[in-house]
Amino acid sequence: MGGQPAGPVARTEHDYALWEKRVDALLVLLSRKDNRQMTVDELRRNIEALGPGVYDSLSYYERWMHSITATLLQHGVLTVDELGRKMADVEHRVARGEL
Repeated sequence: MGGQPAGPVARTEHDYALWEKRVDALLVLLSRKDNRQMTVDELRRNIEALGPGVYDSLSYYERWMHSITATLLQHGVLTVDELGRKMADVEHRVARGEL
């Protein structure tokens, strides 16, 4: 977490999963100057707001996804109800083998 000792960073490359690539692309689109919905500072602030327990339990891109979601909720771009409905829809599609 910001400013706290964490030991060395492993600088190994890995193949990115499709969802990780999509999260990265989503952040690029949301932070473009021509239609900015969030800033890198907001990304970091919402990641650091997770707290050590949750922070440590999430992967790098899971933290990004949490932060993107929190920022869009804070800005009123989407509502908790909209998010819940979409998550239920995705879970239903996964259960049916569509995703």
